[in-house]
Amino acid sequence: MFYESQHTLAADYFHSAINVDQNYPAHLHHCFECICVTEGEMTITVGKREYRLSVGDAVMVFPNQIHSLKTSSHSKNVLCIFSPELVSAYSSGVAELLPEDNSFRPESFYIEKLLECKKDVGKTALKGLLYSLCADFDQSAVYKKAPAAPDTLLGTIFGFIDKNYDSDCSLDALARFSGYGYTYLSSYFRKAVGTTYNEYVTSYRLGKVCYLLENSDLNVLSISNECGFGSLRSLNRNFRDKLGMTPEEYRLAAKRRL
Repeated sequence: MFYESQHTLAADYFHSAINVDQNYPAHLHHCFECICVTEGEMTITVGKREYRLSVGDAVMVFPNQIHSLKTSSHSKNVLCIFSPELVSAYSSGVAELLPEDNSFRPESFYIEKLLECKKDVGKTALKGLLYSLCADFDQSAVYKKAPAAPDTLLGTIFGFIDKNYDSDCSLDALARFSGYGYTYLSSYFRKAVGTTYNEYVTSYRLGKVCYLLENSDLNVLSISNECGFGSLRSLNRNFRDKLGMTPEEYRLAAKRRL
């Protein structure tokens, strides 16, 4: 199992594609992911539950849910991955919830429209489509309080980061909070997620920075403080390393996309 860090940064991350005979190992990321089968059959595992999908069936994977995709003979699917910030009203409403059943049958109209979306599509149109897709899922969804996770410790770690990313979110603080040793947590997280704890926290914080750069008038120093970076220098260094530009350049690029 591994963590896909490229799906955690940009607040407007969106990707859609057609995949044939797709197989993908267990992984997780900080985005929603919708997979709809258009030919053949697929088996998609979300957490510990296995879904056998035929034409027209789909699953909506929530952020940080471990999932994998498998094709035994032949399949074709439409896959869409999008940041929670693009549907912030919906994602905030289900922030501490998970669906009891991730499967649904979306209206074909939404799947067709997803394929028409290009990288330069207007954000208003994209948000409208994604909100409609989430509303379609929400109509039949039954939610439950999110457990710590299929793996209790991993869920505890993610929950700790969600609540403390803007302050002391260090591995030392996690060790004090969880009661586990520093060395054990470090080794456990790398093995479970495929990246280091600090790398994950940095990516998580940068995702929050990107959202505020796009959706607020706060200056970069204020955003840095709100997202847990110890200094503006630290933010600028990490931002450039991960996104290849400064926060100011990212904000200007985001405004041009509107």
